[in-house]
Amino acid sequence: MKTQFGQRVELNGSLQHTTKIHFCTEQLDLKWAHCTMCADFLSQWYSNVLSANKFAGKINDAAHSISYMANELIENAIKFRTGGDVEIDAGLADDMFVLEIGNSIAAETSRKFQELLEEITNGDPGELLIQRIEANAAGESSGSGLGLLTLMNDYGAQISWRFEKKEATDDAPVHLTTIAQLQLH
Repeated sequence: MKTQFGQRVELNGSLQHTTKIHFCTEQLDLKWAHCTMCADFLSQWYSNVLSANKFAGKINDAAHSISYMANELIENAIKFRTGGDVEIDAGLADDMFVLEIGNSIAAETSRKFQELLEEITNGDPGELLIQRIEANAAGESSGSGLGLLTLMNDYGAQISWRFEKKEATDDAPVHLTTIAQLQLH
């Protein structure tokens, strides 16, 4: 069974300069520092690949945007995973940075996340971001989706999520694939 949320990310061309990172979690004591290191690596790698002429004076902005998006999505994958590896694929399609992350999450986590995504993908990201910031400041919210809303509202990221249950039991882990694209300017 597959469930899809968000704008389906369609690439007009093929990805160039692809990078694959595979965190083998049984062999690696995965920590938050790994998220930052991986995001920094991706931002530096892809900002160095971008055309110097087209991005003259904007390379630092592109690197920051890539780093923020990568860090947010990799942190989510690691924070909410239920065992198993985390697979990260990145690349460029013209001046579009694309990031795909796959990981397994618990069935209950999947249900809660899908409820959050139902609201996020059907609402206005700008309005929801302000509501979530106010709720968090008042101590009224947890698991608010602030990072995702910031990516969508402030960075213009297009994000889709695909949930795939490979076993028929209710409590079986769910494979989550998050695909995000970010227009670099």
